[in-house]
Amino acid sequence: MSIFVKSSGNMIQKISAPISVQLVFDHRRRSVSPRQIMWDGRVIRIAKVGMHHTVREGRTLFHIFSVVSSNLFFRLKLDTDTLFWTLEEIADGLPN
Repeated sequence: MSIFVKSSGNMIQKISAPISVQLVFDHRRRSVSPRQIMWDGRVIRIAKVGMHHTVREGRTLFHIFSVVSSNLFFRLKLDTDTLFWTLEEIADGLPN
């Protein structure tokens, strides 16, 4: 199920869909960066990683990544217990 939310002129769609993610771990910088996602039969290249933070729900730690492709914003969630990725939100960044 997806939900559309209008926020500050942007259309945000809450998704909560499983995705595949290709990422790079840089041992020198000790950082992880998603490079592309595979969702709904499409490959979407990540142009930039905006914010990365962690949240804990009960005993489970989640990594949250805010990323942007060429024209869309995404919120990705990594479950550290299962190592499964979820696409949480999409925003178009365009005023309505």
